[in-house]
Amino acid sequence: MSNIHIKIVNRSLNPLPTYATEGSAGMDLRANLSEPITLQSLERAMVPTGLFIELPQGFEAQIRPRSGLAAKQGITCLNTPGTIDSDYRGEIKVILVNLGKEPQTLHHGDRIAQMIIAKVEKAEFLLVEELTETVRGEGGFGHTGKN
Repeated sequence: MSNIHIKIVNRSLNPLPTYATEGSAGMDLRANLSEPITLQSLERAMVPTGLFIELPQGFEAQIRPRSGLAAKQGITCLNTPGTIDSDYRGEIKVILVNLGKEPQTLHHGDRIAQMIIAKVEKAEFLLVEELTETVRGEGGFGHTGKN
């Protein structure tokens, strides 16, 4: 597996995102806060990271929730997975929501989300009058049952 190189500007005091283990797919993003943020139940906030990236064309960065934060504190990402396009040059911010019943406080340096770098394929639509038939057909939204 080869690595791609991504230019990054870090305007926070946090370390650069890294993979926690050899098998990790995502890199943790950390909050860049001048003071703690408390999210009340069902409240959301755009949390800055202080990071700016320049992705190569043909790649995207996906922003996803951290499973531990969601399971233990009820904090997850909205717009998941969030997409950072290769031509975006603004600060990476994470839209977090507190789905728990208790207020949750975020501090500077807290790991708030993970970022996955993924290859993007461009699609071109071909306008047709009908689609090829399949066994599934139009079945969707749980049509195969629970088992």
